[in-house]
Amino acid sequence: MKTIPDLCRRRAELTPDKTAFAEIATGRRFTFAEIDAHVGQAAALFASLGLGEGDRIAVLCHNRAAFFEILFACARAKIILVPLNWRQTPAELAPILADCRPKLLIADEPTWELAERLASPALTLMSFADYETRRDATPTPSGPVEPWDTDRVWYLLYTSGTTGAPKAVIQTPGMALANAVNIQQGTGMGPDDQTLNFLPLFHTAGINLHALPLFIQGGLSHIIPKFEPDIVLYLIAAGNLTLFFGVPAIYQAISLHPRFATTDFSSVRSFGCGGAPLSESLIRAFLDRGVMVCNGMGMTETGPTVFFMDQAHALQKIGSVGKPQILAEVRLVDIHDRDVPRGERGELLFRGPGITPGYFNNPAATEKAFAPGGWLRSGDVGRQDEDGYFYLVDRIKDMFISGGENVYPAEVEIVLHAHPAVLEAAVLGVPDAKWGEVGHAVIVLRPGMTSDVETLKAHARAHLAAYKVPKHVTLVEDFPRTAAGKIQKHVLRAIVAGGTLP
Repeated sequence: MKTIPDLCRRRAELTPDKTAFAEIATGRRFTFAEIDAHVGQAAALFASLGLGEGDRIAVLCHNRAAFFEILFACARAKIILVPLNWRQTPAELAPILADCRPKLLIADEPTWELAERLASPALTLMSFADYETRRDATPTPSGPVEPWDTDRVWYLLYTSGTTGAPKAVIQTPGMALANAVNIQQGTGMGPDDQTLNFLPLFHTAGINLHALPLFIQGGLSHIIPKFEPDIVLYLIAAGNLTLFFGVPAIYQAISLHPRFATTDFSSVRSFGCGGAPLSESLIRAFLDRGVMVCNGMGMTETGPTVFFMDQAHALQKIGSVGKPQILAEVRLVDIHDRDVPRGERGELLFRGPGITPGYFNNPAATEKAFAPGGWLRSGDVGRQDEDGYFYLVDRIKDMFISGGENVYPAEVEIVLHAHPAVLEAAVLGVPDAKWGEVGHAVIVLRPGMTSDVETLKAHARAHLAAYKVPKHVTLVEDFPRTAAGKIQKHVLRAIVAGGTLP
């Protein structure tokens, strides 16, 4: 498809009076018709400010319904939206602004001070309060709206930087539609569903898991500014949610909450997890509460949904991320880009309408990211079992060689997670005079539990070959993380190398 209808307008025409968004903090509710009217006004407002096709608008905000109307307004006006990470410093955000060169920055009250520090003569600042006032004063345009080009740049997501400097991943309307189809296949999402929007909006999950696809389906997204386990558990217990998606850090926080043992989770029919595979110990903690959390897998570059585990086989295939969804093609290849036999490890390559066309303003990175035939290189090592289910082995960059043997840290981390005292573990390859590299395990213990280095090493030795057992073990309170809760291994590696761990 070269074009698709304006998704916001079409949804408003189909179900104008249904509620699209409900803000828990403010009590405000917005129908699809109201969102569409705001989108028209916002697009007209941006035009009155001199913004045209291809110009960029940056946004600094916590989760709120107005973000999505700005997102749709950018699509309608052919402007490119750039959500910014409000957890980053001006020093971290300045190179991003220099890269994408937005003309307007809209910020909410909690991020206003940060926005002011980013101001420049070329960048106009606008508060959300001012945006809403000026939007409401703008006449609502009448008449039809143009269709969207499926391959046009809609918004940019700067990668979270778990392995290095962030790049601007192009997101298109075609990618959004493909993700909506894949998510519907994986969860059975429909117009009667309700989800909770709380993951950061500068992250693909905040937009696409599940708020944007559910908007397309005509369902309701409750919104809270950011994750708060008390509110999440209250909404689940009250029966207000049917679909839920989180990253492992979210499920970990919920499992440690005092009300976890007494909350009724039965209203939620689909619990999904991404960002990293959920550990078996955490999966079983939720199973004890009658909850089957299904792992999935994707990337910012894949829109994001590629894999999603089906509930019927989730218990039988613990650790699997499922099968590729209907609009995703997947290959496993060796270092020469040759397909590997089923059961063997290889790099995951992706292709399909959900794949990004590349990185904004970065042709060198775009060229490097793709193999011949339009296949996106994931940088992940995976395998496929005899039933067609996929498992992630590790990041290629995380693998290290000890005494001539390949060691995948994720395999060691799975073993460490199985120890009852271990809450979370990260394993790095570090230099060693004898073996070239050895493992260094950095571990967070469960609250109220104790263990020691030798006990943890003994546990590893009982389940792993000797060359895989970490030579070094360090206990810490927490890890450096991205906004999505992923462990930043490149930061942790620098800390370990600097000897600043306790």
